[in-house]
Amino acid sequence: MWSIARRPKWIALLVLALGVAAAFAALGQWQFERSVDAATVVERDTESAVPLDSIAEPQQIMTSDASGRIVTVSGSWVEGDDVVVTGRESAGEPGDWIVRHFATDEGASLAVAVGYVEPGEGMPELPTGEAQLTGRYVPSESPQQSDFEAGERTVIAVADLINLWQQADLVYAGYLTLTDAPAGVEAIAAPPPELDAELNLLNLFYALEWVIFGGFAVYLWWRLVKDEWEKEQELQRQPAAEEALDARP
Repeated sequence: MWSIARRPKWIALLVLALGVAAAFAALGQWQFERSVDAATVVERDTESAVPLDSIAEPQQIMTSDASGRIVTVSGSWVEGDDVVVTGRESAGEPGDWIVRHFATDEGASLAVAVGYVEPGEGMPELPTGEAQLTGRYVPSESPQQSDFEAGERTVIAVADLINLWQQADLVYAGYLTLTDAPAGVEAIAAPPPELDAELNLLNLFYALEWVIFGGFAVYLWWRLVKDEWEKEQELQRQPAAEEALDARP
């Protein structure tokens, strides 16, 4: 078959097929680069402090715009509802997080992670009364991650805290991580949320299509050469078959 492929006719067609494949490959690369360059980067300002009630409401699901924002809120601490959440980390440092119940001026309940202490250190002395807070507003965690049967609370789950607080009518879906921790606890690291980038899947699909078309151009050349070879093989076998029939008595 390769003796046929080396004939000038098929070499010319091979060059043409490779040229077409190269053109399709270039188009595929162009579509891929467009997909990467046109990737939608979701940029939003999370570091400029805004009032909590301007981006979130009690009893409402947290929106993507509210998640990870630095917010301010005023109100007062609810005594007797402080909770120790064990097995946590802050910037790689192990510790127990102190989570408190904060009542806003509007009467809504907000969970606040005020800081962390050494594992097993217990509840420290914390300020009471009215306060103006600044921190990062983040989504609640799932209560199913805690091992309640073993007496451990390892997540900050608003749904769980509601059952522990003395009274909570209107509750924010997320919790606040304080920027500046009060005396007696260390500040919890709360880095900005990572930027989300979304590739243009349509351009990626087009890029894959061009690659397939390029491969098909080369395959088509190989298929035509093989068909020519099979045709010549059949023509060569016919005289031999006729001679064999003529030789029969």
